[in-house]
Amino acid sequence: MHWLWVLIVGAIIGAIAGAITSKGKSMGWISNIVAGLVGSSIGEAVLGSWGPQVAGMAIIPSIIGAVVLVWLVSFILFRH
Repeated sequence: MHWLWVLIVGAIIGAIAGAITSKGKSMGWISNIVAGLVGSSIGEAVLGSWGPQVAGMAIIPSIIGAVVLVWLVSFILFRH
C-alpha cells in the first residue's frame, strides 16, 4: 500500500513541477510520476529531508528538485 501512496505523491509533485515550469501540458501522467520520484530523490539528496513529509518524501525539497529536473530536461530536449 505504501508504494501506491509513493506513486500518487510522486505524480502530484511532478504535476506541480510541470505547472511551475509551464511544461505540464506536454508531460503525461507517467512523466509526472517519473519527474516527481526522480526530482524527490535529487531534491532530498541535495537539500535534505526538511519540512512536511508525505509517503516518506519531504514535500518542499521534492518540489524544488522536480522543478529543476523538469526545467533541465526540457532545456536539453527542446532547445532549438
